[in-house]
Amino acid sequence: MAGVAADRPVAVLRGNRVVACSAIARADGVRRGMRRRDAQGCCPELVVVADDPDRDARLFEPVVEVVDATVPGVEVLRPGLVVLGARGAARYFGSEEAAAEQLIDAVAAVGAEAQIGIADAVSTAVIAARRGAIVTPGEGARYLAALPVAELASEPSLAAPERAELVDLLRRLGLRRIGDFARLSPAEVASRFGADAVLAHRTARALPERPPSARPPAPELTVDLACDPPIDRVDAAAFAGRQLATGLHAALTAAGVACTRLAVTARTEAGEELTRIWRCARPLTPADTADRVRWQLDGWLTHRARPTAPIVALTLEPVEVVAAGALQLGLWGGEGEETERARRALVRVQGLLGGEAVRIGVLSGGRGPAERITTIALGDELTPAADPTHPWPGKLPEPAPTLLLLHRPVVRLTDADGLAVLITDRGLLTADPARLRWGRKEWALLGWAGPWAVVERWWSADPAAPAVRVQVQLDAAATEIRAVLLVYDATDWHAEGVYE
Repeated sequence: MAGVAADRPVAVLRGNRVVACSAIARADGVRRGMRRRDAQGCCPELVVVADDPDRDARLFEPVVEVVDATVPGVEVLRPGLVVLGARGAARYFGSEEAAAEQLIDAVAAVGAEAQIGIADAVSTAVIAARRGAIVTPGEGARYLAALPVAELASEPSLAAPERAELVDLLRRLGLRRIGDFARLSPAEVASRFGADAVLAHRTARALPERPPSARPPAPELTVDLACDPPIDRVDAAAFAGRQLATGLHAALTAAGVACTRLAVTARTEAGEELTRIWRCARPLTPADTADRVRWQLDGWLTHRARPTAPIVALTLEPVEVVAAGALQLGLWGGEGEETERARRALVRVQGLLGGEAVRIGVLSGGRGPAERITTIALGDELTPAADPTHPWPGKLPEPAPTLLLLHRPVVRLTDADGLAVLITDRGLLTADPARLRWGRKEWALLGWAGPWAVVERWWSADPAAPAVRVQVQLDAAATEIRAVLLVYDATDWHAEGVYE
């Protein structure tokens, strides 16, 4: 991180949770997924920065250059993570350990710290790099066996977004170590879990993520763009990246293939040619391609050493392609044309009104229906405020209300004699509800369910006010409202939601 000493603990946050942290921070107990408060509790000296892929790509480019200068053939998985072949480097420097030392020294020379992992498979090497380990050839599965199954979802560039759900399911099934999952047969995994579980199972067995491409991509899949005027600004680079991504994916779609390794090449007025290869665990979408082109050009244009002149031509060349079916997601969800079109529309609205203007709901933990929804800005990590899988005594049973009433209007609940129905000290109703009055309207009740008492933070010095919820069914044929969720706050009944 620019401006931060290499010996300071650093954590990157997205959605108030840690998404990356330095080795020094990990030594103090900071872990991915921690809340900001918990991370700072483990490490009071922690330097906290916001997640910014554009910034990360820009600052990471000098690191990629020194790695490529030390061991040619580097491939970027994401800003902050690269992979390269170890066999040639080990022969040149004498051993894998000597090659790792050379790379660490080269990265330190540009003011960054590096951790290196060496293994037969890319995913195993990435997991080993988090521990600075060199895995003996053929021992990848044994090395992974004792590690927590959560490691299968620890690297976003190698795992699908739904990998966290798979890890949670494996834990609940009692498969808490990677070795426990690896002992299942491929047929058992394929028949009981989704498509991503098959890939995760290959990772658990230390097998390659995918077989190598059988043939090189056709030359006509390469797309070029002449830059007139030449590009010397980041905003112009972003626009060019979107143009190239659109052209590339049109060619890939026509050929019935998808790209998994992409070479970005830039030529300058001075005759320089800069090339970088980006690797992706899953086939690249147009948005993924545009992001990687923008990141790469941003890094080149802002890195002082190169290029020495504006960029006059850009080329995107698929280095490895797979059948287009690899991009089709299964019955558990996917990114169709409609989803992508809606996402682009929301991004445009977000650009006009601000990052917080477009929010999406995520299922969260809680007892009331409003608590069980966490709204998160579009683009941020979909992390709920509370874990929905934890037990929540007093939680409202299904179904949830069709409509939540955030202003909670006051209503009156009475018995057959017209007396107010209240709540006893034991959380019970004083009488059977018979009628509901809401403003100027009044309905007889066909039935009711509950009460569900909620007592939170009773152990603290400032406990939350107790609440009781009741569902009532209306005798109302002339209205769309069929039932109402009521909540009692020690003084009045309030309408919290309606069932249509």
